[in-house]
Parts: sequence; structure tokens; C-alpha cells
Amino acid sequence: MLEKMNNISTQPLDDSVPVCKKRKCDNECNEAEKDGDSSSAVVPFSFAFSDFKLVKVLREDARGKLVTLHGTVGDKDAVVVLERKAFDIPVLEECLQQTTVKETLQNDVYSTFDVYSSGSIAHMKATLIHPATEKHISKYSDREPFIVRETPELYRSVVLPSIQENKFSFQWVYNILEKKTESERIVAEDPDPEVGFVMVPDMKWNRENVESLYLIAIVHRRGIRSIRDLRQEHLPLLENILNKGLAAIEEKFSVKADKLRIYFHYQPSYYHLHVHFTHVKFEAPGTDALRAHLLEDVIDNIKMNSEFYNLKTLSYIVREHDALYYAFQDKKYFV
Repeated sequence: MLEKMNNISTQPLDDSVPVCKKRKCDNECNEAEKDGDSSSAVVPFSFAFSDFKLVKVLREDARGKLVTLHGTVGDKDAVVVLERKAFDIPVLEECLQQTTVKETLQNDVYSTFDVYSSGSIAHMKATLIHPATEKHISKYSDREPFIVRETPELYRSVVLPSIQENKFSFQWVYNILEKKTESERIVAEDPDPEVGFVMVPDMKWNRENVESLYLIAIVHRRGIRSIRDLRQEHLPLLENILNKGLAAIEEKFSVKADKLRIYFHYQPSYYHLHVHFTHVKFEAPGTDALRAHLLEDVIDNIKMNSEFYNLKTLSYIVREHDALYYAFQDKKYFV
């Protein structure tokens, strides 16, 4: 990306100043000239990236597609913030016709590609779900959020029946566990049917930048849907994922435990137990208080009371048109 900086067209700085600020600058310059003090006048200058000498990368935000650079222009320090522009929706379809793709992953209905365009959209990563069901389309649509406080009774009477009735296919999960796909991407594995798991990179991570590290540990044991099902008997499984997952990540990526966020989602996106491992610098989706439950906290809670997650009221977001939204709506939960 830095090699392409010189190709970015720029305008003189004074043309990019918001109108209100520009007027203020003009007024201050005029006042300074009237007072005979030209040292405080604002002097416009032209800028080109060919004048920018990179010192170091200050910050890279993989999720926000933003990078902050420290450099110099002439003999003065400068900071440059580069970010991907929003898609130009009116010309998006035309631009997509000018792209070439390279497949990077294929598992059941899910595929990922590197996308290269000769049009106005930059090099992208694309995820394809094909064939997509109505559930997929709903999941990826922009929908109104609502906060639910799920009591144990609501879980048994509303949520569990909805989960059992509206299940995504787990075939892509079983493909990973059985090494039918993605076997070359496995980071860590314990084949034990009771406490074992397979750890693979999440599709959100390109494996190029460890500060955006995102791995998923998927358990071999079937029938554990979420943290609601976890009891004391599952502690060996949870501790095994924690200890072996941390060891594998430090060995392969040189990332220590104090740089990792390790958590469950509730509600999860699919109901086969899995644990998320993300770098603490990566603002991963679903790490907010209404969805993430830290693995070590879950372990501690179960040690205090084996029935903790059977008895706990859990808050989370459901979105309009979700199956769960309709299930709660049928029970007159939303007023």
C-alpha cells in the first residue's frame, strides 16, 4: 500500500479546508497583514506524497481499514492517516464486472477470494456464501437491534425451541473437524473426542498481520450448543482449549497470553461450541458487553457453581427479522 502512495492525487491544502475554517484563516491572514505582522500569517502550500518520507507506521486498524503513518515533509514531522474510502454504490456493479478473483478458501457454501479491480474500487477481500439461504441473507442485512434479558425460563420456553427449529447446517463445521476441508490451515489440534478441538483461522484474518489475529477453536464433542449447556463436567474441555490454544499461538505466532482476548459469543452465530481467540489490538466484531463472555470468566463461574449458566439471566441483542426476534415477539416480549 505504501508503494502506491505516490499515485494518490491530492489537492493543495487550502482547497481541502472546510469553508468555515478557510474563511477564518483568510480573516486571520488579512488581520495580520493590517497589523504589519506577517509571521503569523497562514501560508498555503501544495502537498504530494512524493514529498512524504516515511519514518514508521504508528497504527494499523485492520477492521477499520485505516493506517496512521509518521513521516517528514521537508524538515518537519508529519502524520498521515490513510483509510479506504466508502464504496461508490452507483458504480459498484459496473466495477465488479472489471474484477478478477483468486480463491483463498472453499468450505461447503462458504468461499473467500482476493479481489483485484481495474475500476474505481481498490483491491479487496471478498467472502462468498453460495448458495445463500434466507437465513444467510437476513444475517448479513442491516436490521434494527433490540436488547433481550434472557432468563432461564425464557431460554427453555422461547430460545431453545427456536434454536431447535431454525438451525443452520453444520456441514462446514464437520468438514473442518473431519479434515475434509481446511486441513492445511489447522493451527492446533487435539483429537480427543471429549476434550479435543481443532483451531483454525477465522475467515476475517488473512494471516499476514498478527495484530489482527483471529482464530476459532471448534470442539470435537457434539451436542454442546453454547455456554448455556456448560457444566462442571466440561471444565477439562474448557481448560484444555485455553492451555493448548495459548501454547500453539505463542509457538506459531509469538503472541503471548496477555495480548489475547479469548471468549465465547452469546448468542453464538452457530450452535456448535467454539471459542474465539483474537489479538487485543483487533477490534473484532462481537467483543462488546452484550455478546462476549471471556473463557476464563466462564471457567471461574462454573467452578463456583456448576449450574451457573443454567441459572443466569443473560443479556444480548436480537435483530429484527431474526428467528429469535420473531420467537420473542410471539411471546409479547417487545412492547
